[in-house]
Amino acid sequence: MSTVQALTADELTELGRAVTGLPTACIGDLRFEVVDYPIGTPTTAGLYRAFGTADGVGWSCFVKQLQSVRHWPLLDVVVPEPFRAEFVRNLPWQLEIAVHRSNLADLLPEGMRLPKAYRIDLYDDDDRGTLWMENVIPEPGPWPISRFERAAYLLGRLSARRQPHLVEPLLPRTGVTTPGIALRYYTNGRVMQDALPAIEAWDHPLLGTVDDHNLREDLLTLGARVPAVLDALDALPQCYQHGDASPQNLLVPQGSPDEFVVIDWGFDCPQAVGFDLGQLLIGLAHAGELSADALPVVHKVIVEAFRTGLAEEGMQVTEEQVLYGYLGSLCARATFTALPLSEPATPALFEQRVQLTRALVDLVATVV
Repeated sequence: MSTVQALTADELTELGRAVTGLPTACIGDLRFEVVDYPIGTPTTAGLYRAFGTADGVGWSCFVKQLQSVRHWPLLDVVVPEPFRAEFVRNLPWQLEIAVHRSNLADLLPEGMRLPKAYRIDLYDDDDRGTLWMENVIPEPGPWPISRFERAAYLLGRLSARRQPHLVEPLLPRTGVTTPGIALRYYTNGRVMQDALPAIEAWDHPLLGTVDDHNLREDLLTLGARVPAVLDALDALPQCYQHGDASPQNLLVPQGSPDEFVVIDWGFDCPQAVGFDLGQLLIGLAHAGELSADALPVVHKVIVEAFRTGLAEEGMQVTEEQVLYGYLGSLCARATFTALPLSEPATPALFEQRVQLTRALVDLVATVV
């Protein structure tokens, strides 16, 4: 596996013994498999599973290679030259390493935990690193509605424990304590400079198949409200939150259906209370694993469960504040980017995303 720095014999032995918990085990050679999962962030260079033996018995771990965005192959293609340096500064590739070096594990409510980190390699001369972590085998099957409810409740408890007067950012850097700074940066680039112009142009070859003739106008009307939405979000109660709390990042280990192993943290700055509910709602729908028709049911249960979690930790906010924090953030982050207008798509994917976009427009328009 050329993309991950090879381990020495001593390092391999140390890793295998850490994974197995056998301090004197004889460790066999490592082999790697590429994880068949689309990489959605430019700070992830590769995902692998490593397999070895300890005293002849098999063991495994999950390997995640991280990189500065300056190494991202699409940097010169996607980001115009005047914005590249700022883009590199604003996507901290070390965030997940900081998670495992922080006290965050102690702040997680019962029912949530981090994956075990067995080894962290940093290549300081190259802005790269590798995390060797627990290989979590997920519980099979779709999420029941009770799991969405439990996840929202625990995310509420976590958010209350990470209010700005209680914690610091995981990775301190200039401006990171400014409320909403990460969402504003994302929106000003991905939404205002990319998604909304594509919606204005409305020239994807599959748009002729769309029966929803008001979708473009509704999106543009909503898009005009985005600056005011961002201002309103910044005025709400703030929390450091997970930042990307989709079900894909809340792993449910096989045989432990009430536990979440929390991975892939993001948006390491204060965000409006309720921010995490947006990705919880649409993560599976965006991946095509949950129908847009199911979103209203999920939406109904997660708001109340999140507020219950906040209240149990002593954070009192109104339902209106949580709803605006949740749906206002969802509006800015995901509503305009669900349609694949700037990329090839199959007719089935395009239709699914049209339905998802309509569901999001109707939902966020109830508060923004």
